Amino acid sequence: MKKLIFRKIIYDVLGFFLVSSFALTLIVWVIQAVNYLDFVSEDGHSFSVYFMFSILTIPKIFSKISLFIFFISLFVIISRYEDNNEILILWTNGLNRIKFINSILFFSVFIFLFQIILTTFIVPKTQDLARSYIRSSNIDYFPSLIKPKTFIDTVEKLTLFIEKKNKGKMENIFLKDNIDSKSSQIVSAKNGYIMTDNDKNYFVLEDGQIITIEKRKINIVQFERTTYNLSNYNTKTTTYPKIQEKSTGLIINCIDSLINQNKEFRTLSFSCEKNSLKAFMQEIYKRIFTPTYVLIVALVASCLILISKSDSNYNKKKLFLFLVGVLCVTLSEISIRYVDNNFIRDIYIFFFPLAIALSMYFFLLIKSINKTN
Repeated sequence: MKKLIFRKIIYDVLGFFLVSSFALTLIVWVIQAVNYLDFVSEDGHSFSVYFMFSILTIPKIFSKISLFIFFISLFVIISRYEDNNEILILWTNGLNRIKFINSILFFSVFIFLFQIILTTFIVPKTQDLARSYIRSSNIDYFPSLIKPKTFIDTVEKLTLFIEKKNKGKMENIFLKDNIDSKSSQIVSAKNGYIMTDNDKNYFVLEDGQIITIEKRKINIVQFERTTYNLSNYNTKTTTYPKIQEKSTGLIINCIDSLINQNKEFRTLSFSCEKNSLKAFMQEIYKRIFTPTYVLIVALVASCLILISKSDSNYNKKKLFLFLVGVLCVTLSEISIRYVDNNFIRDIYIFFFPLAIALSMYFFLLIKSINKTN
């Protein structure tokens, strides 16, 4: 009987959690996907790159909202048990408050472990994979981005302006190519068009001149026809790897290298600089220690079994517990900012959520024993 009761609790909470997570993740993903349309409309990437990049952000979205959704799931289900008198049925069938708390906590441990796997392995891998799609993509949609009498700066270090465009043919073209910090080219042409060869885009210019400015020297060259290989240019989309996209093992190696001043640690894909130590520590805290708040919000929601709807302040106490849960979710994000290079303080911050969880657990046990007596 007790196993059936335990399964009912888990199924109810898990069902609400999965449905709510799917709905909210979908809403947030759609909103972000609309924002990511800039990859196509402004940065010139193909729709396939846009689609894969947006799809691969789903694990990150879920990891951000799962803590709050889990708290809401527990809060709603336990409140429903109380409002429908189902909680009394649980007590009369041999399930006491301590066993109920232990059941919720046992289930929370699985959610906690899943969150650890998600933030430590899955999210960094999918984020790195998403960035790799951008790094490997060409400026496929550049021709469709060119509009008459509009400055186009989609391509990095390249600015383009055309006066007329008719069926792919362009007239009165102005192009500025910032080669480096000391030199640039200004190109003007009467005619031009985009040519595709071997899946590469070429900008063909006819009847114009190239003004090269280098170290205060100006050279002017007339041409009948010249070609720019657009595949040699990058879009302004960030393509370099971010800390959030690197593996947990690599970040830990970076931290160890910086703390122990081990200058032999090298990686071609990532820079372990001393001024980035704070960012590394914050990232590790976010991945490994922030999921501990799953246990905290589970225990906060479990406090609902200590109050009864016959209590005159029942609704106020429920509201208070709800606000405490929301505060814990907020604290899980805010606490990341206080992680620094101070080793002693970081230890306190790292184990702070675990200390809260243990304190709340013993508090609930004591209160449950007093209620039973």
